[in-house]
Amino acid sequence: MLECVVNVSEGRDRSVIRRIAMAGGACLLDVHSDPHHNRSVLTLAGRGVEAAAQAVATEAVRCIDLRLHVGVHPRLGAVDVVPFVPLAGSSMDDALAARDRFAAWAGDELGVACFLYGPERTLPDVRRHAFTGLAPDTGPPVAHLTAGAICVGARPVLVAYNVWLAAGVDVATARRIAKEIRGPGLRALGLDVGGRAQVSMNLVDPERVTPADAYDAVASRAPVDRAELVGMVPAAVLAAVPTERWAELDLGPDKALPG
Repeated sequence: MLECVVNVSEGRDRSVIRRIAMAGGACLLDVHSDPHHNRSVLTLAGRGVEAAAQAVATEAVRCIDLRLHVGVHPRLGAVDVVPFVPLAGSSMDDALAARDRFAAWAGDELGVACFLYGPERTLPDVRRHAFTGLAPDTGPPVAHLTAGAICVGARPVLVAYNVWLAAGVDVATARRIAKEIRGPGLRALGLDVGGRAQVSMNLVDPERVTPADAYDAVASRAPVDRAELVGMVPAAVLAAVPTERWAELDLGPDKALPG
């Protein structure tokens, strides 16, 4: 089984988010929207996940005009990131094949340039070099007028996790913390999100650097207001965290991936 975690550049207009989410059909497991990031993360999995990802992307390209987009999260496109992730019973080769099929389809059918990431290069590399030192892998050689470009990837399970600092802590502190805690298993940015400081993280090896580890790394350096899980976590990652900490860490069985 494959998971696909589609990130779209709309987190404010509830009617648009609803239309995009409905396109995911039975494969839709979760929708997380953030008005400050102006971004929604749709977790898809199960049989038909590739068709569901195509339907979601089609609706997002139809509904979102990137020229009007304002938000704190980096983005290249209306459909910004489409990673395929192997879960139980599937392999990275399966994810790579799904990635390549999606990118070919989006380039041909949507007319949107796609940049591949995975074994060849990282997502941060794509963000830094797209349309400058790096040409699209599929689709036209220039950005779509309203939809920009799509980063299409194949990767292991990743956990997106935010820790909001206490009121009165400035964003310079969040940026310092992000710099200090970054490492091979953890990517981090310090952001000003609606006038509040946030450490926004990707746990790229979540069984080694768990949400509890990430939270504690931030909390040891500044007072924390709350944690926020974006999307879902593997069951093994949830099981590695003591149940008494689930509420504090914004975790729970309803946020665990199948398989």
